[in-house]
Amino acid sequence: MDEMRTQVESLIHKIRPYLQRDGGDIEIVNIEDGIVYVKMLGQCDGCFALDVTLKQGIETMLLENVPGVIAVVTV
Repeated sequence: MDEMRTQVESLIHKIRPYLQRDGGDIEIVNIEDGIVYVKMLGQCDGCFALDVTLKQGIETMLLENVPGVIAVVTV
């Protein structure tokens, strides 16, 4: 589980500048049973493009690069 968290944090760290450029950010809240729970901050919180960013961007990247991740959910 620690290795999964390390990999997730590493990938989130790589995409964070793109979110921050648009006035947003992302925080990992928890990782449980392969589900990564995140909180979207700043401009990302409630953004109309959040679903696209989350599902087609962040979730796809994590599913392809971190074994064991099955979903990304906002809290």
